[in-house]
Order: sequence, then C-alpha cells, then structure tokens
Amino acid sequence: MSDPKIKNMEDFATVSGISRPTLSKYFNDPESVRKSTREKIETALKKHDYRPNVYAVNQNRRQTKNIGLVVPNLTDPFFAGIARTIEGLIVKAGFNPLLLSSHGGPEQEISNLESLRSIKPAGVLLAPLGRASLVEQVAAFANEVPTVLFDANLEKVGEAFFGSDNNQSISLIVDYLCRSGEPPLFFELKTPINPNAYKRRSAYIAAMERLGHEPHLIQVDGQGWNFEEIGFREGGRILTRQKLPTNTILCSNDRLAIGLLSAAFENGIKVGLDARASLRIAGHDDHPFSRFTCPSLTTVSQDYDAIAARSVETILSLIQSKECMKTREETLFEGRLEMRGSA
Repeated sequence: MSDPKIKNMEDFATVSGISRPTLSKYFNDPESVRKSTREKIETALKKHDYRPNVYAVNQNRRQTKNIGLVVPNLTDPFFAGIARTIEGLIVKAGFNPLLLSSHGGPEQEISNLESLRSIKPAGVLLAPLGRASLVEQVAAFANEVPTVLFDANLEKVGEAFFGSDNNQSISLIVDYLCRSGEPPLFFELKTPINPNAYKRRSAYIAAMERLGHEPHLIQVDGQGWNFEEIGFREGGRILTRQKLPTNTILCSNDRLAIGLLSAAFENGIKVGLDARASLRIAGHDDHPFSRFTCPSLTTVSQDYDAIAARSVETILSLIQSKECMKTREETLFEGRLEMRGSA
C-alpha cells in the first residue's frame, strides 16, 4: 500500500517522529533548530514529499513571514517587471511574497488589502492606482499594517514612498528633443488615471517655457489601462485629421507611444531620424517593448531596480524594528535618456 497522504503538519509530525513545536520552530527559522534536527526534518520532507501550507503556519505567528505586493495591473509589462524584481528581493531576505493585481479598479485594490490583512502580513509594498484609489480606506489599512508605497504616491499614506523624479526625466527628454530637432508637443490622456501623468504634464510645460518654446498639449479621451489601443485610435485620428504645430510628439508614457507608432505606420507616415522621415515620436518609462518597436522608441528609463531595492529595504527595516518611522520618507530617483531610432 502507498503511504497515506499527508494533509497537514500534524500528519507530518506523526510520520516523521518530530514534534509539532519543533517543526513550527524549523519552518519559522531553519537556523533556530540544531543541525542534526534540521537534517532530520529536511530528510523527512524529501521522503514524504511534504510542503507545509505557509499561510496556515503564519496564521499562528504573531509576526508572519508574508510580505504583500500589490500592483495596479499585471498585464502591464512594466509592473510585471518591477514586481518580479521585488519578489526576488523579498525571497532573498527570507520572506514570502504575496503578489496581487488591482486590475485597474479601486474596489479591487481595497479587496486585495483586505485579503492581505486576513493573513496578517509582516508588511505590504503597494503601487497604488493613484487618483482612482479610495485613499481613506488605503490610509486606514496603512495605519494598521507596515506599508511602503512605490511608483505612485498618495500623500501622507504609508511609512514611505519611492518613485521616479518626473520633473528631472521630462526635462531631460524635452531638452534632448529641442536640441536635436523641432520642439515637441505633448500627447496624453485628458483625464489620466495615474498621478505621474499629471506631474509629467506640468514638467513638460515648465521645461518648454524654460527653453523659450510654447507648450502644446494634445489631450485625448480614453479610460482604463489599454494605452496602446488609445494611442493607436486617437493617434491615428490626430495624424490624419489635424495639422500639428511640430513634427515631434512626446507621449506621456511608452504605451501611448507604441500605439502612436502603430498608427503612423498604418497611415504611411515614416517615423525616425533619417531624411525620409516626417515625424519623431518619443515616450517615457523605457517599457520592456520599447526597444523592439519599429523604429525603436526613444524614451526615458525609470530606475526601477533602485526603486524596488529601496522599497524592500525599507519594509524589511520596518518589520525588524517594529516601529513607525519618525517622519515619512519620500525619495525620487532620476531617469536616464535612451536615445533610439524614433526621435
């Protein structure tokens, strides 16, 4: 007969001959038990092919080894990329990352936080929706659970915020576009869902005025996170029906720019730097696909490795100290110009 299926830690304690308290101690911190005991447990784990339910184990601890990670939308490769980096850092620190997506919805964002609250996380890293977030409810959660925000800021929510310096990065790419060709107009959503977009709009206007150029905003309708579709649909309409004041377009983010590049191709408009091109397009973020567009997209990269590292470092410090920070930290990281074929 085959061995009976091990359903829980009590079953594993019975078949392994190791006490339940010793097993709990091991699963909480393997180094906390003697080497001989640790080797015995690890041999039994392999023999019986048992993996403990870390969520059930953590429910019995005052401080769990779970760290929640909530992002706006995992279908966006940018958030998928930064989440993957953060997950790796959390695992390296000996904690369990719990990744959740808000799918662009404020109610889902709160549902994610409530789900995390129920399993008593040691801390949470949150990239909030921003203006769409139910701020009072997010703040109430952050008052109970150590929380660090990244990418988008909610004023006075959480112990710290880490993001990109949009003033620096937009100024950097506006300077480059004006230096290398005609001054850019700014292509964006009329009502952005992310607060970074508003900061980029203001930074564009300030940079153009500083350089002595008149700012030109082209604001289009669109909702949700389907930026490529909006860029393609509204960009095509603008390129074919509207006379533009310049041959250079700076998009609020790379995903809009990718849609706009597609619209230009669809309408036979050549984009790029050579003499045959009649349009230049640039973006912001250094989206994972931006180097593979045709032509490759000139943009500004966000230092999301630094943002991820600082966010994890801070939440781990909060967990270890078990105390709130004396003052809320806000740190912005500079972007880097990525000069490619589109502008």
